[in-house]
Order: sequence, then C-alpha cells, then structure tokens
Amino acid sequence: MAGDTKALWQEYRQTGDSALRDRLILTYAPLVKFVAGRLGASLPSHVDEQDLVSYGLLGLISAIERFDIDREIKFETYAISRVKGAIIDELRSLDWVPRSVRTRAREIERAIAELERQLMRAPTDEEIATKVGITSDELEASLSEISRTSIAALDELWSPSSSGGDQIALIDTIEDTSGPDPESSLEQTEMKEALGEAIARLPEREKLVVTLYYYEELTLREIGEVLGVTESRVSQLHTKAVLRLKARLSGAAVREPAET
Repeated sequence: MAGDTKALWQEYRQTGDSALRDRLILTYAPLVKFVAGRLGASLPSHVDEQDLVSYGLLGLISAIERFDIDREIKFETYAISRVKGAIIDELRSLDWVPRSVRTRAREIERAIAELERQLMRAPTDEEIATKVGITSDELEASLSEISRTSIAALDELWSPSSSGGDQIALIDTIEDTSGPDPESSLEQTEMKEALGEAIARLPEREKLVVTLYYYEELTLREIGEVLGVTESRVSQLHTKAVLRLKARLSGAAVREPAET
C-alpha cells in the first residue's frame, strides 16, 4: 500500500469522515470496472456493464467500511470478493437466468455426483447424457446455454459443508503465493484442501481449462487456441469442470484416482 494511500486509510479509520471515504472510493474505482468487465464477458449482451459497475460500487463501499487496515492482507484482495458478491447478488435478485436453465444445471450436477459415486471415476459425456435422459448433442447444447449464464463459477459463495459458517468464494480459498498469508479459519483450510483435491481429479482437459482460466487468466478464446478447439468448446469444458467441482464439494462424490 503506497504511503499516501496508507495515510488516507489511517485518517479515515480515525475520523470516519465521509469525504475521506469518497476519496478511497475514487482510488479503488478502477478495481470495480475490472471485476465488472470480467464478469460481464460471460453474461448475455443485454446486460449493461455500467449496471454491473453500479452494483459493484456498493460492494466496494461495503469493503471500505469493513476493511481492517491492521490485517496482513491487501485491500484489493479483500475488495474483489466483496465487489463480485455485490454484483452476483444483484443479478440473482433480478433473476435473469431462465428457470429451465437453472433446473438443467442442477440435473447435470446431480447426475455427475451420482455417476462418480457409482463408477468411482469421472463419467463421460455419454454417461452423463444417458443419466439425465438426453442425447449427447442436447448435453452439449445445455452446457453451452449454462455457460452463458454461469456468472458464479468458482466465484460462487459456499459454506463449508460440515459447519455452516461464514460463506467464502471457492477461488479465494486457493493460495495466492505472491501475497501475504492471512489468518484462515479451519473451515477455509478444509475447503482449500477439498478444492485442491477436486481440481487434481478433474479430467486432464478440464483441469487445464481451470488452470489456464483461473490461474493464468487466459480468455476462453486464448485457451481454445492452446487446446486447438473452438471458444464454444472451451466454454463447455469450463462449465463441466465447475459442475464436477460443485458435485464433489457438496459431499456427494467420493474420492477417485487421478485420471490420465
């Protein structure tokens, strides 16, 4: 944190002056635009990015009001989660995702969990389609439709299954080796381990998509160039990976050997 910004934080914490808060909002406003841009890339074209920025600003304000400058964590890391959460909450309240799409996503997620429990491995597309009662082509079409409305993905908030404690975003449980190591609760540690194991057991192409998208921050088009497939196919692989992870982290799936 730069010296001027740190002094601004300290003065705001001491006085609670709204003018100082507004200066902090202006300082970190580009962060909101960045997050809104990333989320907006996976939303239908009729969703206005400026609306997302407006929703995100509410999250930024909340983050500024709640942030503890004495904690060994960068404000940007803390704020991103708040901004994402505010945008996602507002979009959910608008309920722009068709009910049929949500229902089909849950059906595919349950099918993956049940098949993994029965087969002790990751099911193929054909097996998933048969379990859901649709054709392989219909499964691909459903995955494409889900991917266009799947704004949460690894940014979705979860509660550790055994505790029902504070919600955390899955992506925020992955260690950031370039940043400070903030105190984490037992639930966060368990979730981090569970997520790491679940990602390690993904089919290789899905694991590569998750790694390139969330760790290397490549776009879906860039990942498609790496894999030699279309952007649409990458989107389907990403959606399947997220559904597998959700199924496994729900506690419905069992451990299996890593796939080759």
